[in-house]
Amino acid sequence: MIARLLGPLDVRVNGFSIVPTAPKPRKVLALLVVHANRVVGTSTLMRELWREEPPHSSATTLQTYILLLRKLLAEAHGGDMHAAKQQLATYPGGYMLRMSGDAVDLYEFDRLCVLGRQQLGRRENEAASRTLRRALDMWQGNALVDVRLGPILDVEVSRLEESCLGALEQRIEADLRLGRHHELVSELTALTRKFPLYENLHAQLMLALYRSGRKASALEAYHQLRANFVDELGLEPSARMSELHSAILASRSTLDVSSYPRPLLLDNFEVERSAVS
Repeated sequence: MIARLLGPLDVRVNGFSIVPTAPKPRKVLALLVVHANRVVGTSTLMRELWREEPPHSSATTLQTYILLLRKLLAEAHGGDMHAAKQQLATYPGGYMLRMSGDAVDLYEFDRLCVLGRQQLGRRENEAASRTLRRALDMWQGNALVDVRLGPILDVEVSRLEESCLGALEQRIEADLRLGRHHELVSELTALTRKFPLYENLHAQLMLALYRSGRKASALEAYHQLRANFVDELGLEPSARMSELHSAILASRSTLDVSSYPRPLLLDNFEVERSAVS
């Protein structure tokens, strides 16, 4: 079995798709894949399907959805219902979908993100950039884009999207350390428009612009961020952003690639902080 969640839901056994067309069974399959090799309680499944108002027939309906998934599994196993029940097993209070550990894309994505973060912490910048690019290349659109998310899956998708943004930010950090500021300007310009209140991306854009000889544009990027904060939140940007603005105004040598001793941008990057301290 191979499962892809970082985009449309795609679950295949022996090359055959077992993704139901009906929205609710599709949602059940997605939740079982997200929690592969763990028992998913019937109460969790019911909450995902019907939130806080399950119908009186919810237990029977859920069993029907499980039966449908097993029939699809059995077809993919050449009609072997026993194999289907082994793969989608019943446990007291819930169900477990058995899968090999490397068969789910989100698990591989998480593994690559951890590896990339560790490489960045060891200042293995080229390796970190490659690893994080591999992780980001796994995304084929928004996670579970074709599944109607309930409260459980919605939390998981939000976590994945945050992880994706974090991996992107860290890959850009690695590329900045490697002196790729010219190539990053257009990407960061688009990202700051998409995330107008995300300070780290604005900081990275400011640094990329400054290193590209565009000091005025770097300062303008700060003023745009400040305007966004004041208009949307009624707040000023953080002291960290103000310090970066002052450093650019003063053309401090510490902003140059050769003098970049610590992560100016990722102040939530614990691995790097511990490596520097």
